[in-house]
Amino acid sequence: MASDSNMDREMILADFQACTGIDNIAEAITLLEQNNWDLVAAINGVIPQENGILQSNFSSEASQTEPFGPHSQPEATAPTPSVPTSTEAASSSSPPSSSSSAFCPALPSRHIVERQPRMLNFQVEYRQRCVEVVLDESSAVGEIKNILETELQVPVSKMQLKGWKSVDVSDSTVLRSLHLPKNNCLYVLTPDIAPSASTSQSSAQQGTSDQNYLLIINHREAQRDYSLNFPASKTIQEVKRNISDLTNIPVRHQQWDGWPASATDDSMTLAVSGISYPCHHLSVCRRSSPALDQTDECTDVHMVSDSEGDDFEDAPEFGVDESEVFGASCRKSPMMPENSENEGDALLHFTGEFSRRYGDCHPVFFIGTLEAASQEAFYGKARDRKLLAIYLHNDESVLGNVFCSQMMCADSIVSYLSQNFITWAWDVTKEANKARLLTMCTRHFGSVVAQTIRTYKTDQFPLLLIVMGKRTSNEVLNVIQGNTTVDELMMRLMGAMEIFTGQQQEDIKDEDEREARETVKREQDEAYRLSLEADRKKREAQEREEAEQVRQERIRKEQEEEREAIRLSLEQALPSEPNEEGPEPISKLRIRTPSGEVLVRRFLGSCKLQVLFDFVASKGYPSDEFKLLTTFPRRNITQLDPAWNLMEAKLFPQETLFLEAKE
Repeated sequence: MASDSNMDREMILADFQACTGIDNIAEAITLLEQNNWDLVAAINGVIPQENGILQSNFSSEASQTEPFGPHSQPEATAPTPSVPTSTEAASSSSPPSSSSSAFCPALPSRHIVERQPRMLNFQVEYRQRCVEVVLDESSAVGEIKNILETELQVPVSKMQLKGWKSVDVSDSTVLRSLHLPKNNCLYVLTPDIAPSASTSQSSAQQGTSDQNYLLIINHREAQRDYSLNFPASKTIQEVKRNISDLTNIPVRHQQWDGWPASATDDSMTLAVSGISYPCHHLSVCRRSSPALDQTDECTDVHMVSDSEGDDFEDAPEFGVDESEVFGASCRKSPMMPENSENEGDALLHFTGEFSRRYGDCHPVFFIGTLEAASQEAFYGKARDRKLLAIYLHNDESVLGNVFCSQMMCADSIVSYLSQNFITWAWDVTKEANKARLLTMCTRHFGSVVAQTIRTYKTDQFPLLLIVMGKRTSNEVLNVIQGNTTVDELMMRLMGAMEIFTGQQQEDIKDEDEREARETVKREQDEAYRLSLEADRKKREAQEREEAEQVRQERIRKEQEEEREAIRLSLEQALPSEPNEEGPEPISKLRIRTPSGEVLVRRFLGSCKLQVLFDFVASKGYPSDEFKLLTTFPRRNITQLDPAWNLMEAKLFPQETLFLEAKE
């Protein structure tokens, strides 16, 4: 009976690996154990997070089939398997592909059941109400709205259905195309319908669906905080995917702290998850892979393989050596994953594994590319530059553990490296990682350094390369091998520091002189610029003054010409001076000008005052600038009606007047 149980588990394991693409058998076994060997539950726990697939193509009947748990016994009578269709047969005969999307490869015949329509549950919230809708996945989104129209009494045209993970969702969208989980949470918005007083509180809660949450997420390994804004309609799953892009931690390897107890499903939106508004604090780190947990992993493997020595006898059928299944899982995890695409991610893994093996007291390893570490060490201000220490680890060297635990974790070494060096690390245990390191060293330090590293044998590792930045090229000052002592290591680090300090002092002197020259040049350039600016302003002011003088002179001439023209026209329009012997009364007027000149003229007594005013204006004294006054009694003649005659103005038979400028 135990042998049959093991065979069933082997088939479940093969199906699980074919569906998920997880090559590590120990990790796959652990994931199945966590789901009590429920194949569908284990697949749904991995595929939605890795590939965005929310449901396998197993029927609901298959998902409800009793799995073989750790202590379950197979039934006495095996169910009769359904005959697979031609499509299923074709898919089962084709090899599984890692790029398979929503559908798994066909399972063995004992797991194949007749496919039934998959039913989806929707919990729809609207103000104070919650409506449950159940539809099969072949239905369209519009059918949900039709049901809600009947339940909520809200017209479909005024209804907005929110909470979809996909952005482009219309009423004609088929639910199957959205790859939804079995249980879903949606909410209805009706912006064109004003809420009643009885639903004001519910509407206020619903309004949070249109608000943003500030999530302050601490990445514990990198010791870095991310402040991210998410709409309330975002799901927890989408938040985790965004963090995966930022931290390079796959979703299924993320370990979170801070989610409330109500956030039980990654498909929940932030609005209904129970997190604090408007700000919520979370923390995330890389969860140790199940394959890295030695104790639990060995237990898991033995739980499968404890039956009379014939455990996992079909492992070669899966293309895996038996020793690989039961031996590799108990070995320590590598310092660095092989063929890691992101160097920062690889170094984060290196730092975490180094701390796990040797404790938290170790040099601070630079997280980033070798080029970035060189930039940080060599290309800042001369006073801020440091030496670059490149630590090369090899797990196959017998000196590795001693060097790391006794030298790299010594307080004096850690303190000295932290103060004076930028420390960058790499694991050369795997040939692919070593080849990648040699390529980087050739690019940044030249082929000589790469050839030097290549000549060292495995038992000479680990190595500590001390690199100093120079004007033309970077120079490797020292290569410290693993067979050293703390005192010798400290002496060699101090020796390299003395060489670097001498070079640094020269660089500081040169940099100070260069900055002084540049400062003097900047000051000279600024003084010259200010001088040019002052000359330009002076020249512009002079040009403006000359232009103003020309303009004023032109205006003055125009005014004089205008006044002269007016004077001449008035002079020509004056009536001729009458004779004293004429028959009409004559008035003789004497007019004293401001310059002392006396103007004498005869006018007819019937002559209008306007003629007198025109006579005075023709002599250069217009009435708008001068006033005409009598001596005694003092009268202002220019204020009288110009239509009066001289007799009416009492300027007959003679009168003496004088001109006075108006104020």
